[in-house]
Amino acid sequence: MNRDQQRLNHQLDRLGQKLPSWAARSLQWLRKSSSRWVRLPAGFLLVLGGIFSILPVLGLWMLPLGLLLLVQDVPFLRRPTRQALTCIERRWRRHKRRRRQADA
Repeated sequence: MNRDQQRLNHQLDRLGQKLPSWAARSLQWLRKSSSRWVRLPAGFLLVLGGIFSILPVLGLWMLPLGLLLLVQDVPFLRRPTRQALTCIERRWRRHKRRRRQADA
């Protein structure tokens, strides 16, 4: 396992700890290697649905979720996805810190 995959797995583990139990179990099942045949088509369909987010049923939320599913099996997506997750996590922490300071 290369370094990008290890870091990504660590980030996904931390994300799973913050999710409700049913979502964490689903995430763990989807990350198993035996779930590849579910993960790839679901990820592709979610990305495709995110691209067509102008339609009423589909939404932009589908794009990052699809990428998170595909990143397990597509090596060239690992580094950019890991970097995006790190950036989002930093911004979220900064936002929470500023909000706490404003409330105090």
